[in-house]
Amino acid sequence: MKLFVSLLFLLFFIFFNACTQRVQIKALEPAQIDRISQTKKLAVFDFNNDQVGLSRKIEAKLAGFRINGKKYFTIVSRTDLNMIIKEQKLQNSGLVNEEKSVQVGELIGAEAIISGNVRSPTKQDSYYYESRVRCADKKCKKLISYNVRCMKRIVGLSAEIRTVDVSKGDIIFADTFSKTKIYKHCSDDSRALPSTTIAAQNLAQEIANQFTYKLTPHYRIFYVDLLDEPDLDYTDQQKELLKYALEYIKQTRYDKAEELLMRLIDATDAKSYVAFYNLGVIKEAQGKYEEAKEYYEHADHLMIEPIEEINEAVNRINTLIEKRKKTLEQLNR
Repeated sequence: MKLFVSLLFLLFFIFFNACTQRVQIKALEPAQIDRISQTKKLAVFDFNNDQVGLSRKIEAKLAGFRINGKKYFTIVSRTDLNMIIKEQKLQNSGLVNEEKSVQVGELIGAEAIISGNVRSPTKQDSYYYESRVRCADKKCKKLISYNVRCMKRIVGLSAEIRTVDVSKGDIIFADTFSKTKIYKHCSDDSRALPSTTIAAQNLAQEIANQFTYKLTPHYRIFYVDLLDEPDLDYTDQQKELLKYALEYIKQTRYDKAEELLMRLIDATDAKSYVAFYNLGVIKEAQGKYEEAKEYYEHADHLMIEPIEEINEAVNRINTLIEKRKKTLEQLNR
């Protein structure tokens, strides 16, 4: 038993110390629905059968969305929207026919309108038993197994949502969004099952978040591995340059890390792909993609055997450059 514990500790120690240092990258990516960037003045109609306030949740998300501190959409006020609908003697619902929707959109100056239909929330309850163990006496010398009655509640919500271009009269985007959530409660716990109404409200917010995400540029967070082992026969001084550069990167002192890596490049006659690659990671983390690309390509040129991190970096940085270009186009429309 002691041998097993010792081996387990040794494996944990090896695993912990073998962990590669990583850098967090925050990359700006374009909206999935590119065309919506051409129609940034939006009107959100009340959805059909909207018992959960989905249309208002979507409206609030879109109205509050900012990218780099700047509002991305302009939302037509509810007062103006309801006044026009009343004057036109229409029903403010998600299934106003397309022609009337476009007509209302033109009257209120909207570039696109969002409408939809919400299906009634579903609920499914079922019962089951879970086993428990407790002490048979105060000294707990013996254990007793017993069962407790539990309930599982599954709540679902679906909605069809579409966005129509007012000037062209066609559909920019349409899709059905569905969410479910499972809740559990046993007779021996203090958790209470939410009502269908409360659970459906939460699911409506998730749908609003998902729908808004498709229409808006956003930041994606991911992590990139650094190379921490010399690729050449480093001198002791060169090893120290790499070691301390990595330490400064860990502390997000990219300026100091860059200085040390540049010294490492000079000391190795620009033959170390490790130094060039790690410099590329620094520039990528700073959002300087063109500079990162140059460093990654230098590392790739020096590489003889395939290095997974460098291969991934060369492909990734080209994708990031294209995505940022597209995102800037969406932001400037």
